Amino acid sequence: MPLSLTRRALARRLIGGTAIVGLASLWPLGAAQAQFRVEISGVGATQIPIAIGKFRDEARSPQPISAIIKADLERSGLFKSLDASADRLDESTRPPLADWRGKGVDALLAGSVSPLADGRFDVRYHLWDVLKQADLGGMSLVVPAQDLRQAAHRIADDVYKKLTGDDGIFSTRIAYVSKVGSRHTLVVADADGEGTQAPLTSVQPIISPAWAPDGRQLAYVSFEGGKAVVVTQDVSTGRRKVVAGFKGTNSAPAWSPDGKQLAVTLSRDGGSQLYVIGADGEGLRRLTQSSAIDTEATWTPDGASIYFVSDRGGSPQIYRVPAAGGSAQRVTFAGGYNISPAISPDGKWLAYIGQTDGGAFRLNLMELSSGNVRTLTDGRDAESPSFAPNSKLIIYATRANGRDVLMTTSLDGRIKARLGTPQADVREPVWGPAVPSLRR
Repeated sequence: MPLSLTRRALARRLIGGTAIVGLASLWPLGAAQAQFRVEISGVGATQIPIAIGKFRDEARSPQPISAIIKADLERSGLFKSLDASADRLDESTRPPLADWRGKGVDALLAGSVSPLADGRFDVRYHLWDVLKQADLGGMSLVVPAQDLRQAAHRIADDVYKKLTGDDGIFSTRIAYVSKVGSRHTLVVADADGEGTQAPLTSVQPIISPAWAPDGRQLAYVSFEGGKAVVVTQDVSTGRRKVVAGFKGTNSAPAWSPDGKQLAVTLSRDGGSQLYVIGADGEGLRRLTQSSAIDTEATWTPDGASIYFVSDRGGSPQIYRVPAAGGSAQRVTFAGGYNISPAISPDGKWLAYIGQTDGGAFRLNLMELSSGNVRTLTDGRDAESPSFAPNSKLIIYATRANGRDVLMTTSLDGRIKARLGTPQADVREPVWGPAVPSLRR
């Protein structure tokens, strides 16, 4: 059976058809669409007990700053929060750390949020390491009301970094495709699913969204004019450009790490093959030369290699080819069907979807240095994996109770969080880069 017909994820990348596409409002979606239900299962090998109190004057803020920070940290699976609101702490407090240690607390967080005369808010926090009896400092942010959630995410990132040593990802964004009835929407949201925008709507599928490295643009496949074309779009302004509209099918865009090029799958010369094209639509170069279907490209962080899916060996497997061109090498050998490669930003891991002997599609993780593979999911319908910028989490799509939903998982598979909207199927997630200074 042809590669393009054996799996729903690949079918969406290679199908053709007619679509009516229009730009949607860049203002937030309605509340019913925007609200995510987050269900966390599992915990890390160890959890850090952290006491978090309501920020002083938080009742005067339109956003529950402390609750957002608490939810971010808990969603990582690495923190267990305790409520310190009754102690009425703020960033200027000198808390008795020995007393807090006696309560089983490892870290203590307090802060304030103060409205300013010009309508902005001064958000401050302070963090103490209770175990080490150490003052870990804090942060002060002056932001407009619409950026209060982002300020809370940035504080959560800072706390995460100070207590784990790893970069936080709470102030990053995700993109995904939402489907309600016959309406398909390209959605951009904060990493917690809030703060949504709808850059594009269509009565036909929108497929293969991909973030530019600067976090300002998305590439995706649109079906305007009765055929699949690769489009780039500025998320803030809505400005769009067709970068690959050749005869045949144009699909599966993937940005180079420097943002100057895109790897795409084109059928302009017959079968579906990999090409590299400038982000401005110029300088097309063919990368693979095979009689097979080559698709689903993804770049390594150093830009030297491209991983992709091909059935050149008789069944879909993952291969690697130099970005400058050359011979392709097979990467996956376990299992007869492996697709949807994603390389972690630190270059250490390959996530992909593999089919089991029983027909289930599961998320696998390969350590590239050793080739060791572990399976992270036990369901039947995992697809479209994408790494968080800190390489510690993977977001992917799956099905639950007859619905398409999004999940995140830790690299050991122990911590999972389900994100699902009440009125929509959601699929094809992609995690954006770490650019917390960007403002919607």
